[in-house]
Amino acid sequence: MGAARAPNGYAACPHPNPPPGGEGARQAHSPIIFRMTQAAHPAAPQAPLRYARVLSIAGSDSGGGAGIQADLKTFAALGCYGMTAITALTAQNTLGVSGIHGVPPAFLKAQIQAVVEDIGVDAVKLGMLHAPEVVEVVAWAIDHYRLPNVVLDPVMVATSGDRLIASETVQVLVRELFPRAVVVTPNLDEAALLIGHAIDGVDALDAAADELLALGAKAVLLKGGHLPGDDVVDVLLQSDGTRKRLASQRIASRNLHGTGCTLSSAVAAHLALGLGLPDAVERARAYVIGAMAAGADVRVGAGHGPLNHGFAPVPTHRLPS
Repeated sequence: MGAARAPNGYAACPHPNPPPGGEGARQAHSPIIFRMTQAAHPAAPQAPLRYARVLSIAGSDSGGGAGIQADLKTFAALGCYGMTAITALTAQNTLGVSGIHGVPPAFLKAQIQAVVEDIGVDAVKLGMLHAPEVVEVVAWAIDHYRLPNVVLDPVMVATSGDRLIASETVQVLVRELFPRAVVVTPNLDEAALLIGHAIDGVDALDAAADELLALGAKAVLLKGGHLPGDDVVDVLLQSDGTRKRLASQRIASRNLHGTGCTLSSAVAAHLALGLGLPDAVERARAYVIGAMAAGADVRVGAGHGPLNHGFAPVPTHRLPS
């Protein structure tokens, strides 16, 4: 007869010296000793996962179409974990900007420190940096924390035409942040302020990109959406001389508020996910085109409405640490 099975699943072992008197005596007098059955080895603990983490250092748009609000919507739609360090508050809607309240540079620094030292960062989008002191805090943070994949959108003029940056800030921005960013993404108005002259047509985009690169940028994505024509043409120029023109059919829409913020934050999101710059730019443009098309027939406010950032969201990516 085999060994008895105890209620807890262990096997009862025979006593090494069974007493006389038969089975009943043995059961009455024998202590029961248990032997543990062989168990499978526990599975090795899995490495912890993480999200693709993107930090927006930019201004707040109370109307929700641009600034950090557009950035966070873009990060989420592309499957990234978004964080913010707010540089300024704006009183803003689809008609324009009626007020700007700057955040003290020391508190901007505190926001950046809180996020970076705890959560970490895979990419950074820089937006509205309205004062020299703000620019200097950001430059310090990039160096101190070795922040990767910095995308600089030199926000100077809103879609409504309102100026969002002090004149004395422009030189500091170029000196401190152009060399620290992996790409700078000006629109035509911003590029004109930076190089000191207007960009008259599509044929002038290449020369303007060369001038912007000469200011110290590692790469320039010059956006030609404000030029007339049936097509929108952008130019991506890298410091190694690689040049790429990206063209798409123009979408008829009044809802263009926050287009530049959305494009630069989409580039940052794709860099955080591990893409190289050219691929990140192409995918970011595709996302913006889709968001524009999906929001073209929607009415939000009486002026320039926002894009439809949530037209095709993807689940948040879970990456190995």
